Amino acid sequence: MFKSKSKPQRIDTLIGAGTRIIGDVQFAGGFHLDGHIKGNIDAKAESGATLSVSDSGVVEGAVAVPNVILNGTVIGDILAHERVELGATAKVTGNVYYHLIEMEMGAEINGKLVHEPRKAESGKTSSAKASPPVQAVADGAS
Repeated sequence: MFKSKSKPQRIDTLIGAGTRIIGDVQFAGGFHLDGHIKGNIDAKAESGATLSVSDSGVVEGAVAVPNVILNGTVIGDILAHERVELGATAKVTGNVYYHLIEMEMGAEINGKLVHEPRKAESGKTSSAKASPPVQAVADGAS
């Protein structure tokens, strides 16, 4: 239907379709999953890392990664610090926390979609923009 607009991804780690991992995974760079992971997947928020899960890929655990490209299944929450792309065959049982999201028709989410502004933006935005309007409303009401 529509193609990913993100730049071609680099794959540093590949887990094949016949592989099953039980335990948490921490990575940097590009990580592609065709197999099954029962555990949490994590990459540092500022790393720019990308997790790509194919149609046959399954994650049973929480995912906290800057960029997620999902065509398979995640049973657990997803925290995409930067961007999440949900393909037509994506299935999520859990909440999806995202800064930017792209979703194709057919993707399933059994949980909440929660927009999370970037940390740098949220600190500046909440103090710089939220306080003055509250003050202005209070002054205008007097």
